[in-house]
Amino acid sequence: MALALSLGKRGEGAVWPNPAVGCVIVQGTRIVGRGWTKPGGRPHAETEALHQAGKAAQGATAYVTLEPCAHTGKTPPCAQALIDAQIARVVIACTDTDPRVSGQGIAMLQAADITVEVGLSEDQARADHIGFFSKVDLGRPMVTLKLASSFDGRIATATGDSQWITAAPARRLVHAMRARHDAVMVGGGTARKDDPSLNVRDLGVDRQPARIVISKHLDLPLAGKLAQTAAQIPLLLCHARTADPQLVKAWQGIGATLIPCATRAGQINPDDLLQNLGAHGLTRIFCEGGGGLAATLLNAGLVDRLVGFTAGVTIGSDGISSIGPLGIRHLANAPRFTLTSTQAIGPDVLHIWDRA
Repeated sequence: MALALSLGKRGEGAVWPNPAVGCVIVQGTRIVGRGWTKPGGRPHAETEALHQAGKAAQGATAYVTLEPCAHTGKTPPCAQALIDAQIARVVIACTDTDPRVSGQGIAMLQAADITVEVGLSEDQARADHIGFFSKVDLGRPMVTLKLASSFDGRIATATGDSQWITAAPARRLVHAMRARHDAVMVGGGTARKDDPSLNVRDLGVDRQPARIVISKHLDLPLAGKLAQTAAQIPLLLCHARTADPQLVKAWQGIGATLIPCATRAGQINPDDLLQNLGAHGLTRIFCEGGGGLAATLLNAGLVDRLVGFTAGVTIGSDGISSIGPLGIRHLANAPRFTLTSTQAIGPDVLHIWDRA
């Protein structure tokens, strides 16, 4: 199962709207098949492992990180594929909460006299599939908020100078993190100020995450890097329903996907924003700011994980804060997160926190 979990991670960021599943088939003491969900969400992990195992799957044990699907979508049910291959035993890390599958995959296997065991490495599997479960159960993707700041929590000096607070190893790791998410998201202010590409560079990956920009008025540079690559790498622009129709048409014309969202208190409603992104199929979003967007998501309770890179440099209170105003009057009302890991990345420190 540990191997199946590690294989499943290979699909993170590339298989949405499907879960990134891993599967290992064992005949006696020999591994005869391995598989993981392929880019675009298919083929599924089970069918990949069964194809590799061939006739050796007969009477074998399959270890799967998520309950095999029981419904026919763009591919036949994986539960039926396991049955047809005459698998004798299936060990499942965790059940699926998708109502089309929940319990039904297990029932199909048991009805075919296959031994089913559930719960091996369940906590790890649920953590790995958290984005998929979030989309199914809450209708929205998991949100990871990344902050790279000075020791005193600043992302730039008072003049806006920010390159570079963290060193090259940390910046390279950020690209690896982007690659394991379905999409990278920023606010319109960051897009206008930095003209970012928001892609994965220098890692040899052949599939890029989608790019999301939150811009109420769609007042983004049509000559910028995002616009220039909109036809090659998915670009999702989330805007108010009152945005200029001419701008909507212009962005659609160069290949962007336009997502109109409701507003609240004069800004894009963050709940509606994430529900729309969930409906689009996204399961894991890597938010890189700016401070206003970070504050909005935190205030709305929509951040599931904090990824912080802290550099050993101090900028002072006149520098630009990594997070905009939260309006918190009492500490008891501040968003709380639980530390899950910390490590040195070159001269900087990486710390990861999950929502308490």
